[in-house]
Amino acid sequence: MASDEQPAWLMRHGDGSVLLVAVQPGARRSELTGLHDGALRVRVAAPPIEGRANDALCEWLARQLHCARRQVRVLRGDTSRRKQVAVDLPPPQVRPCIDALLEQAQSPPARSGAAGAPPTRSPS
Repeated sequence: MASDEQPAWLMRHGDGSVLLVAVQPGARRSELTGLHDGALRVRVAAPPIEGRANDALCEWLARQLHCARRQVRVLRGDTSRRKQVAVDLPPPQVRPCIDALLEQAQSPPARSGAAGAPPTRSPS
Protein backbone atom coordinates (compact mmCIF):
# COMPACT_ATOMS: atom_id res chain seq x y z
CA MET A 1 0.00 0.00 0.00
CA ALA A 2 1.53 3.32 -1.10
CA SER A 3 0.25 5.36 1.88
CA ASP A 4 2.26 3.13 4.28
CA GLU A 5 5.50 3.87 2.43
CA GLN A 6 7.86 6.03 4.47
CA PRO A 7 10.16 8.71 3.04
CA ALA A 8 13.92 8.09 3.19
CA TRP A 9 14.32 10.51 6.11
CA LEU A 10 11.88 8.64 8.39
CA MET A 11 12.29 5.12 9.81
CA ARG A 12 10.41 3.11 12.39
CA HIS A 13 12.51 2.35 15.49
CA GLY A 14 10.66 0.12 17.96
CA ASP A 15 7.60 2.10 19.06
CA GLY A 16 9.20 5.35 17.91
CA SER A 17 10.91 6.87 14.91
CA VAL A 18 14.35 7.78 13.64
CA LEU A 19 14.88 10.89 11.53
CA LEU A 20 17.85 11.27 9.21
CA VAL A 21 19.06 14.85 9.55
CA ALA A 22 21.75 16.93 7.85
CA VAL A 23 22.54 19.75 10.29
CA GLN A 24 23.97 23.16 9.50
CA PRO A 25 25.09 24.74 12.81
CA GLY A 26 25.68 28.43 13.41
CA ALA A 27 22.62 29.72 11.54
CA ARG A 28 20.74 32.91 12.42
CA ARG A 29 17.66 30.87 13.37
CA SER A 30 16.68 27.22 13.62
CA GLU A 31 14.58 26.00 10.71
CA LEU A 32 14.02 23.14 8.30
CA THR A 33 15.16 24.25 4.85
CA GLY A 34 14.40 21.16 2.76
CA LEU A 35 16.02 17.85 1.91
CA HIS A 36 19.65 16.91 1.30
CA ASP A 37 20.62 13.41 0.08
CA GLY A 38 17.51 11.83 1.56
CA ALA A 39 17.89 13.61 4.91
CA LEU A 40 16.11 16.58 6.41
CA ARG A 41 18.29 19.68 6.14
CA VAL A 42 18.00 21.66 9.37
CA ARG A 43 19.78 24.87 10.24
CA VAL A 44 20.31 25.40 13.97
CA ALA A 45 21.04 28.63 15.78
CA ALA A 46 23.85 27.21 17.88
CA PRO A 47 27.56 26.63 17.29
CA PRO A 48 28.95 23.09 16.95
CA ILE A 49 30.75 23.43 20.27
CA GLU A 50 30.36 21.12 23.28
CA GLY A 51 27.13 19.58 21.93
CA ARG A 52 25.27 22.90 21.71
CA ALA A 53 24.13 22.28 18.12
CA ASN A 54 22.85 18.80 19.07
CA ASP A 55 20.92 20.24 22.01
CA ALA A 56 19.48 23.02 19.84
CA LEU A 57 18.45 20.46 17.20
CA CYS A 58 16.69 18.25 19.75
CA GLU A 59 14.94 21.20 21.40
CA TRP A 60 13.78 22.55 18.03
CA LEU A 61 12.53 19.13 16.89
CA ALA A 62 10.67 18.61 20.17
CA ARG A 63 8.87 21.95 19.69
CA GLN A 64 7.99 21.15 16.08
CA LEU A 65 6.73 17.64 16.98
CA HIS A 66 4.81 18.90 20.05
CA CYS A 67 6.56 16.55 22.44
CA ALA A 68 8.82 16.76 25.48
CA ARG A 69 12.53 17.44 24.97
CA ARG A 70 13.36 14.13 26.69
CA GLN A 71 11.57 12.29 23.83
CA VAL A 72 14.17 13.47 21.27
CA ARG A 73 17.83 12.40 21.28
CA VAL A 74 20.74 11.98 18.88
CA LEU A 75 21.34 8.26 18.25
CA ARG A 76 24.28 8.55 15.86
CA GLY A 77 26.43 11.37 14.59
CA ASP A 78 27.17 13.35 17.75
CA THR A 79 30.15 15.05 16.09
CA SER A 80 28.96 14.80 12.48
CA ARG A 81 26.64 16.98 10.44
CA ARG A 82 24.75 13.82 9.40
CA LYS A 83 22.73 12.52 12.32
CA GLN A 84 20.17 9.90 13.23
CA VAL A 85 17.73 11.40 15.71
CA ALA A 86 15.43 9.13 17.75
CA VAL A 87 11.97 10.41 18.57
CA ASP A 88 9.66 8.61 21.00
CA LEU A 89 6.69 9.07 18.67
CA PRO A 90 5.46 6.68 15.96
CA PRO A 91 6.07 7.60 12.29
CA PRO A 92 2.37 8.34 11.61
CA GLN A 93 2.53 11.05 14.28
CA VAL A 94 5.90 12.46 13.16
CA ARG A 95 5.36 12.57 9.40
CA PRO A 96 2.51 15.14 9.21
CA CYS A 97 4.49 17.63 11.31
CA ILE A 98 7.62 17.27 9.20
CA ASP A 99 5.65 17.25 5.93
CA ALA A 100 4.12 20.60 6.94
CA LEU A 101 7.59 22.02 7.64
CA LEU A 102 8.87 20.72 4.29
CA GLU A 103 5.92 22.31 2.50
CA GLN A 104 6.61 25.59 4.28
CA ALA A 105 10.30 25.41 3.34
CA GLN A 106 9.43 24.88 -0.33
CA SER A 107 7.00 27.80 -0.57
CA PRO A 108 8.53 31.11 -1.62
CA PRO A 109 8.91 33.69 1.15
CA ALA A 110 6.49 36.60 1.19
CA ARG A 111 8.15 39.86 0.26
CA SER A 112 7.18 43.20 1.66
CA GLY A 113 7.41 46.52 -0.09
CA ALA A 114 7.16 47.48 -3.76
CA ALA A 115 8.46 45.04 -6.31
CA GLY A 116 9.79 47.53 -8.83
CA ALA A 117 11.65 50.80 -9.04
CA PRO A 118 10.01 54.03 -7.90
CA PRO A 119 7.83 55.71 -10.54
CA THR A 120 9.55 58.22 -12.77
CA ARG A 121 8.21 61.67 -13.58
CA SER A 122 6.97 62.17 -17.09
CA PRO A 123 8.35 65.22 -18.88
CA SER A 124 5.94 68.18 -19.10
